Amino acid sequence: MIEILNPTLLARAKASGALVADILHTLKGRTTVGTNLLDIDRWAEKMIAEAGAQSCYVDYAPSFGRGPFGHYICTAVNDAVLHGLPHDYALADGDLLTLDLAVSKGGVAADAAISFVVGDTRPAESIALIETTERALAAGIAAAGPGARIGDLSHAIGAVLREAGYPINTEFGGHGIGSTMHQDPHVPNTGRPGRGYKLRPGLLLALEPWVMADTSQLVTDADGWTLRSATGCRTAHSEHTIAITDDGAEILTLPTRTQP
Repeated sequence: MIEILNPTLLARAKASGALVADILHTLKGRTTVGTNLLDIDRWAEKMIAEAGAQSCYVDYAPSFGRGPFGHYICTAVNDAVLHGLPHDYALADGDLLTLDLAVSKGGVAADAAISFVVGDTRPAESIALIETTERALAAGIAAAGPGARIGDLSHAIGAVLREAGYPINTEFGGHGIGSTMHQDPHVPNTGRPGRGYKLRPGLLLALEPWVMADTSQLVTDADGWTLRSATGCRTAHSEHTIAITDDGAEILTLPTRTQP
């Protein structure tokens, strides 16, 4: 299903996007060496409830997971990259953490992810991974607009990832979003320009470049959810929800807060 949102629903999407971004911004500010992943999950649960929103994850039970997910945020550490199930783990100095959050408010969902290094140690490989996904995300957004095709966005994202020398996995990627978290069209992290669905104003897309340092192969953790690099290498993931407008694309998941 592909949804085209009317102005009323777009306004709700903006509210959902701002909430997702502000929660992620706050969680990043609170996360330090020694923070437990389960504490991050509890903080997310509390902020979602206080905002009168609903989690897109807690009851999520797709075919690829051992559902329901049962938590409020994805927390992926180091070699984990997607669907990281929060568990009893205290973050160490130098850990690379990805937080991925989707909530629905007013019947419209928004989805975003950030990766960052915890503590004072900043491994060069981790910083390069994070910066590459952020550049790829910006390239995908720049390619979006009315009349562009999904392949244009995928090609722009993939060009950045390939230039940086990272293998690309196309099993999981960006997606349409609206009244539900995951919708068509699928947005692979590489593709051919001029191909695929033509973008229209009112379409929401969650673009999410993610990479693993030296492999394109994933393995599923024993928890049935967390996806890790097959070689144990480090990973990173960046995501925004955007709205296609008459003039281009608007990022909906930018934080409105300046302090945690």
